[in-house]
Amino acid sequence: MTVTFYAQPYDIDATGFYFSDAETYKETIGKITNRYGDPVEEFELQFIDGDAIDAELFKALCISQATILPFMEKLDKWEDWNKTDIVIAVGECGYSFDLESDDPDDLDIDLYAGMDLNDLARHFIEDGLFGDIPERLAFYLDYDAIARDLGHDYAETTITGETCVYRMA
Repeated sequence: MTVTFYAQPYDIDATGFYFSDAETYKETIGKITNRYGDPVEEFELQFIDGDAIDAELFKALCISQATILPFMEKLDKWEDWNKTDIVIAVGECGYSFDLESDDPDDLDIDLYAGMDLNDLARHFIEDGLFGDIPERLAFYLDYDAIARDLGHDYAETTITGETCVYRMA
């Protein structure tokens, strides 16, 4: 999907522009003038249209004029799960992330998309993380208590309308 941005000048006497690619941005950014013919140098960048995960990433990374070009380059390279990891690390956990030098694969995040803590408790039990539990005893397990215990190591968040459970190592 094409991502659309808007460059809103801080100068109230100037008009901004829409762009979807680096070439249009680079070509237009230096040509904007206000109604008096003075060049405009500072812009607020806004995410207008695109995938929801791209909008979340834009917001989490606080994209500006200094970071828009590497951001646009990375949008096509990263998978959605890479973007989700960055949104969690930066937006939820307060990590810093440099678009030029950091790699989302280096983030040590255990992510369980589409689950809440109760679902994660059931998942761990089904996978045998708590050992072999006889079927006749499985009905007596307190999944809510296990989910509360998991809440000490894991956290829940909602990204693009989907609940996720994560743990940063």
